[in-house]
Amino acid sequence: MTANCILERVSETKSTNDDLLIRWRAGELIDPVARIAHKQTAGKGRAGRTWLANPEDSLCFSLAFPFKRRPAELSGLSLLVGLAVIAGISQACDLSEAALHAAGLHLKWPNDLLLNNNKLGGILIEGGQAKADDPTWMIIGVGINLRNPEAIEANLDAGVKASSLSQITKTLPDVEYLWLKLIASLENHLTEFDLHGFKSCKDSWMKWDAYQNKPVCISGTGKDPIYGIAKGVDETGALLLQQDNKTIAIHAGDVSLRIQS
Repeated sequence: MTANCILERVSETKSTNDDLLIRWRAGELIDPVARIAHKQTAGKGRAGRTWLANPEDSLCFSLAFPFKRRPAELSGLSLLVGLAVIAGISQACDLSEAALHAAGLHLKWPNDLLLNNNKLGGILIEGGQAKADDPTWMIIGVGINLRNPEAIEANLDAGVKASSLSQITKTLPDVEYLWLKLIASLENHLTEFDLHGFKSCKDSWMKWDAYQNKPVCISGTGKDPIYGIAKGVDETGALLLQQDNKTIAIHAGDVSLRIQS
């Protein structure tokens, strides 16, 4: 199921993303590596935020994956990872993707999973290309809330509500089984992405878009908020925002997307 991926399990570490980033920078990565920790003491979210949860309540792991594409050709990668995670959850929970969609599972641009508009999981992607002829190594961190969303919510930013996989299925899959299904799905999706890019999965992502046709606000550190109607994404994975008589493209970066209040 994961013949090309090295599987590593540790009881505790600061951050599985950091563990793999250190090895990439040292030139020590050869094959894809998936690393899971029972407990992360300094887990990371986007924009330097911490990601902390009771180890029993969440699944957190990282996958180091080499791409033939250059970093500039990886636009839309976080969106593709969201689709891979949904496929993995579907397989592990023995629920169709249609059933998950009907239960309220959606994707929030550029890197969150939502369940009935509350945060179910997040994706953090780091890495790059050390030299022009080297593979582009991306370290993909995934965190999914399994149970006790109220406790997880206490560690999220003010106003962010949490959800959990236990709200979708009464019988949660074994964590090891869920992890292996997610890794297998990621390997499959990432291999296809390396060949074809985001363009071929744009329509699939749009089906899961939580904010399509809704009034949204985009904010970034030190930047004025941008308002408009979310109109899905383009073939590069950029968010399309309709403003009056024009449509602008917002590229993923240190921005926050939310529904206008």
